[in-house]
Amino acid sequence: MAYWLAQSVILAGFFSMAHEAGHGTLSPYRWVNNLIGFCLHTFVLCPYFAWRASHRQHHQAAMSLERDENYIPRTRSHFKLPSESTARIVDYHDMFDETPIYMLGRMLFMQTFGWYAYMFANARGSPRYPRGTNHFSPYSAIFKPSERSGIIISDAGLIFMITVLYMWAMSVGTSYFVKLYFIPYLVMNHWVVMLTYLHHTDPTIPEYRAKQWTFLRGALSTVDRPLLGWAGRFFLHNVSHDHISHHLFSSTPFYNQPLITEHIKKVLKDDYNYDSSNTFRALYRTFTQCRFIEDTGDIVFFKNRNGQTTRALALDAFDNPPDIVLVPLEKNKTK
Repeated sequence: MAYWLAQSVILAGFFSMAHEAGHGTLSPYRWVNNLIGFCLHTFVLCPYFAWRASHRQHHQAAMSLERDENYIPRTRSHFKLPSESTARIVDYHDMFDETPIYMLGRMLFMQTFGWYAYMFANARGSPRYPRGTNHFSPYSAIFKPSERSGIIISDAGLIFMITVLYMWAMSVGTSYFVKLYFIPYLVMNHWVVMLTYLHHTDPTIPEYRAKQWTFLRGALSTVDRPLLGWAGRFFLHNVSHDHISHHLFSSTPFYNQPLITEHIKKVLKDDYNYDSSNTFRALYRTFTQCRFIEDTGDIVFFKNRNGQTTRALALDAFDNPPDIVLVPLEKNKTK
């Protein structure tokens, strides 16, 4: 079990380093970045050029409800809930009350198979793509025509890697293959889903519709987390510890991001979004409290099982704030 845990973190580190290569931060030479990223991602059965393409689009439109690439929130209408003005708390509980074992099952399913659901079926992906969208077809709506050759190369790499794994499993035995590669690989998927899910899903993070979205707002709508402590910082290459700086300056190498984070703290002060709580606790909190968003509103927050938000908008959240209604307090005095 110690090996499974340690090896899974190492494999997640391969994924994170390939992610850095996809941003072109490992070398001034594009072919070096692509070679490193392709080899590392292929080893963990991730289509390098396909994921690089969708991930770059995520960076260009982070937290845009219309254009972001993954973990798009479900809305009130998706759950067929009554309108906000008529809904009762029992309506929310009828929809979201779950037994602990069922909730645990849903979390385990997401952590184990969520990655595949996104890759193969665009689960929780961008709503602008048609049914059948995936990361393996060169003609998928995710990709531009100029990216199709890279998708074919990614698919060829995956076929080669799966063939190698199959031949190795036949040589050493299925049990040996499961113990040495498959179980650490499944746990690696857990780390990948966990860190990507928690980067941009939290009760404190706003989601933006087109009228209010900007690149800066989207880049700042994330949370820095000490995922796995020193081990996460070292083996996962600061991917969660310094995610805000990564979105603001994605061309910066991972080893310089902690320095940028320190400067970001000085600028943002109390608005710097950092969650020091245990990451598994944060996963449970996010999974249970981030249930849905409203169908309307240009800046919205997740609502919990009681239909309540953790945060509310300030009046200056909009470029043109709404008129302030004067409410009488005392005779001859207004606020």
